[in-house]
Amino acid sequence: MPYISIESGRLTAVQKRQLIERLTTTAAEITHIPEQFFTVTIKEVPDENFGIGGKSIAEIKRNYKE
Repeated sequence: MPYISIESGRLTAVQKRQLIERLTTTAAEITHIPEQFFTVTIKEVPDENFGIGGKSIAEIKRNYKE
């Protein structure tokens, strides 16, 4: 069973629905596996609980916007 996992900050219900629909459709088209076999999960991790390169995502976002 194909499995797609997305880790993100906060998404709206509409964004989640669109991601699930479009990722499933695109993956099914590319792999020729029927859509009903795909599982999509969206894991929402607060920016301060996820880090890259020794900095939290919250800190990276603050520095990026400056």
